[in-house]
Amino acid sequence: MHSSQAVIHLSNLKFNLLQIRKKIGQRKFMAVVKADAYGHGAVKVVKYLDTLEKNKPDFYAVSFPSEALELRQSGIRSRIIVFDPFEKENAHICLKHNLIATVFSKRHIDILKTAFSNYSNHNKKIKIHIKVDTGMNRLGVNYDKAYDYIKYVSGIKEFIIDGIYTHFAEADSKNKNFTFLQLSRFNKLIIKLRTEKIKPGLLHAANSAGVLDLPETYLDMVRCGISLYGYYPSNETSESIKLKPVMSVRSIVTTVKEIEKGETVSYGRKFTATKRTKIVSVPVGYADGYRRGLSNKAKALINGKVFNQVGIVTMDRTMFDVGNSNIKVGDKVILIGKDRNKSITAWDLAKAVNTIPYEITCGITKRLPRIYV
Repeated sequence: MHSSQAVIHLSNLKFNLLQIRKKIGQRKFMAVVKADAYGHGAVKVVKYLDTLEKNKPDFYAVSFPSEALELRQSGIRSRIIVFDPFEKENAHICLKHNLIATVFSKRHIDILKTAFSNYSNHNKKIKIHIKVDTGMNRLGVNYDKAYDYIKYVSGIKEFIIDGIYTHFAEADSKNKNFTFLQLSRFNKLIIKLRTEKIKPGLLHAANSAGVLDLPETYLDMVRCGISLYGYYPSNETSESIKLKPVMSVRSIVTTVKEIEKGETVSYGRKFTATKRTKIVSVPVGYADGYRRGLSNKAKALINGKVFNQVGIVTMDRTMFDVGNSNIKVGDKVILIGKDRNKSITAWDLAKAVNTIPYEITCGITKRLPRIYV
């Protein structure tokens, strides 16, 4: 086994879910488990969450049919919505595995209708959620064309409109004006649909940032990804829910080397010792998702103390300056996580490379075994 591991703390996952449930009241909850549950391991995460009885998620969400198929093949029978529209090549997966499809064009409808007509084992209608673009300008039927599209879809006998949703472009920003504009566009559409007796199904718009700061966006259901895994989506959202990081990354010291003042460390000689010191190496590198951009910027916890990363992060190994500390081969190293009263979070690494914690956790590769505790 690899000497480094990504440890997934299931008790923290449960804690975060219960905190979110408390915040949203009786609304339904969709757990976003795309991208292998943001690097945490989708199958294990969903199977654990499904054990939480009345508190388990009402829906799970993935981006692609292949992600939904992985969950189904592992025995998961919960409701799964697929955000990315189905194509001709994979539409049969939607029917065979009882998935909820996202649609927002006539083409999506035609693909699913054809699959429906060719699939001999069905006796149910296809459940769909319609995505409305209210300003993200990525996916969805444009809000000013959405009424006509939804009316058209509502008249097709093969489909049940199980929900309608939109996605906020900057709910995690301090200024919420554009989010309120998006919400207004969405709400006007829903009012018009209801006036015309068109049933919209479940309405959902709030992402993690919306849940934290904007109760008016909760509607019938909320969708949470990053907050479920223990992180606030930006530095501009509130911390109105207490969260605990679910992933930690740990390793061990494999070598201890003493170098003299003026000597350098790693490729490119980007670190020069200013005094005699000890350099330890740890068997984790950018092939494991510990990014090269962290070079000479990151820190680690060893025996409860904080030490600076030095030299270029290499593919398989990273070095830390431990000074004259009594660090030995085999000592535990925390790259993300807590040790005694100190911690290093995915936000700490994200800030060092000017990104977000989503990218840090998603980037921890499967070369690091996931250990579930």
